[in-house]
Amino acid sequence: MSFPSNLKNNTRYFLLLSLLIPALILSSCGSKAGQEQAAGGTPPPAPEIPVITVLEQSAITFNEYSAAIEGKVNVDIRPQVDGYLDKIFVDEGAYVKAGQPLFKINDRVYQEQLNTANAAMEAAKANLRNAQIEVNKIKPLVQNKVVSEVQLSTAEANYSQAQAAVSQAKSTIASAKINIGFTLIKAPISGFIGKIPKRVGNLISKGDPEPMTTLSDTKEVYAYFAMSEPAFLQFNAQVKGANMAEKLKKLPPVSLILADGTTYPHKGRIQIVDGQFDKNTGSISLRAIFPNPQGLLRSGNTGKIRLEEQHEQVVMVPKAATMDVQDKIFVYLVGPKNKLERRAITISGKSGNNYLIEDGLKKGETIVYSGLDGLAEEAEIKPKPLNADSIYRAQ
Repeated sequence: MSFPSNLKNNTRYFLLLSLLIPALILSSCGSKAGQEQAAGGTPPPAPEIPVITVLEQSAITFNEYSAAIEGKVNVDIRPQVDGYLDKIFVDEGAYVKAGQPLFKINDRVYQEQLNTANAAMEAAKANLRNAQIEVNKIKPLVQNKVVSEVQLSTAEANYSQAQAAVSQAKSTIASAKINIGFTLIKAPISGFIGKIPKRVGNLISKGDPEPMTTLSDTKEVYAYFAMSEPAFLQFNAQVKGANMAEKLKKLPPVSLILADGTTYPHKGRIQIVDGQFDKNTGSISLRAIFPNPQGLLRSGNTGKIRLEEQHEQVVMVPKAATMDVQDKIFVYLVGPKNKLERRAITISGKSGNNYLIEDGLKKGETIVYSGLDGLAEEAEIKPKPLNADSIYRAQ
């Protein structure tokens, strides 16, 4: 069966309309709904954000200063006589007791000097005996006026000269014995042996610029550190006392942070302050003393001296409640109608994970505690108050 061509065209037209009309209706409905939303529909709810109240609390801050450690007693071991090194009785790093032998210098030269001195002593004693005999022989002759008194005076002078020669010989013997004693070098104190640059067979001289070794008594150690002038003036103002001696007595113990970041188990105390500032560095040197019963610390160790500073009733905020933007630190303050204000703060120190506030916040103000990255100025939030006191203590 066939249809006219115009009827076929009409059929296609009606078919196209049946497809377009539903799409137009849906589009019209969606546009109307969007217009109604834009005209004043229900806005999304404000996000619930944790907030805390800014508090004033006591806090302890720490200042750290680089320190160089030395044994309480450091002794350079130097020879007192010249000669070849025969023996080394100790090894580098060993612990020795006072009086323990360390080195032996060849003493043959000094033994020969002693032998010569002993021979000179025997000759001097013989001359003394002869002089005594001469005096004893001349005395009765003078008494009997057989010889003149001048001869007796001469004999007595020779006797005195012989006595002096004996005394000189004794001194030479003592000097030779001392030199022989110096060839055996002993530890003057108990401590640890340092580097030994000389070896057996080397020539040892009193004029050597480098010591044979260094002996360190490290039962207690000194930690030397420097403080800038502003830091020292602040330190001096905070410690009570009429003079520096009184201030040092009232200082709390100090800690030593070792090179690996661990804290040395024993506390120390600041013992002395240098008398003047270094003109080149503008700093002043201080010394702290630490016990070293286990011998953990040695001369040459490095570390940091940590000084505590007590602050009474200062404004603090947790570090988690702050954000860094272009070298400045900000918090989000919750203002009227729970709208946010981004405010810059000035930090005066750090206690644990809390910042001490110098300027920018006051006690009692409310700030956002967490989730700061997704917030914006003037945004409205629903505050979720947290227990600020427990948060500060946890920090």
